[in-house]
Amino acid sequence: MSTDKKDVIALLEDQHQEIRHLFGVVERAKGDEREDAFRDLVRLLSVHETAEEELVHPEVRRQDGGEPIVEARLGEEHRAKELLSTLDEMGPDAEGFDTLLIQLRDDVLAHAEHEERSEFPLLRQAYDAKRLEAMADTVRAAEAVAPTRPHPGTESAAKNMLLGPPAALMDRARDAIRSVLKR
Repeated sequence: MSTDKKDVIALLEDQHQEIRHLFGVVERAKGDEREDAFRDLVRLLSVHETAEEELVHPEVRRQDGGEPIVEARLGEEHRAKELLSTLDEMGPDAEGFDTLLIQLRDDVLAHAEHEERSEFPLLRQAYDAKRLEAMADTVRAAEAVAPTRPHPGTESAAKNMLLGPPAALMDRARDAIRSVLKR
């Protein structure tokens, strides 16, 4: 790996760290700070998982032994999207939010650890540094146009490609409206 450009594994691991950090901020914060941190968490989780589903999982699936690893990760992602969607609808001030947030945090962090231990080594073994860096660029591009909210049931590359663009438009319009109303 070159020192001036991140590869896809480093990019995703950095995002896992940011996700860990945001869970901590949401757990500790109050009021508007908590709401803002939760919105940041929802957005990051949503775009991160979409990019993994569209680009990373298909590459892992092609590797020897990759199919069952990807299937397990997709199941985890579906459960997390359902829980994140519930939390998003509730909002961080709702009764029961903290309990569900802890469950989501534990599930998401376990999921990230599974990716780091089972998927990322397969990618590192299969591809050279140049290919992994190109994959990082592709992930960034996918995240730039990905939905910013969870959409359970779209855990495949094909469903994300088909349903992702209209969902992203709606999500981003909703984000813009929320931003204006908050001023």
